[in-house]
Amino acid sequence: MKLKQVTHSRSGDKGNISNVSVIVYRMEDYGKVKKQVTAEKVKDYFHEIVKGDVVRYELPKIGALNFVMQNALGGGVTKSLTLDRHGKSLSSALMDMEIDMEADVDDSNY
Repeated sequence: MKLKQVTHSRSGDKGNISNVSVIVYRMEDYGKVKKQVTAEKVKDYFHEIVKGDVVRYELPKIGALNFVMQNALGGGVTKSLTLDRHGKSLSSALMDMEIDMEADVDDSNY
């Protein structure tokens, strides 16, 4: 299933850093999303774009994950020649990531 079926997303930028949030629609899905959408998987998913580290911040009370991606915007808004210099489409792109909502995950302690 596509991540967008259980979450929505927002993105932002500062210089050459992009951040993308993943927010569950239903709190009961947070544990499974948290288990499967890791910093490593996000970095691998954007391997052609993100050249630096990816750090995940967890916000369990609101059912969200925030990914901060270093060296992700081709040098930043004033230096990049890419069409989406702000990285606004990265949130939409991440929503196409495949996840398995049938996976057995102990989400009692998210």
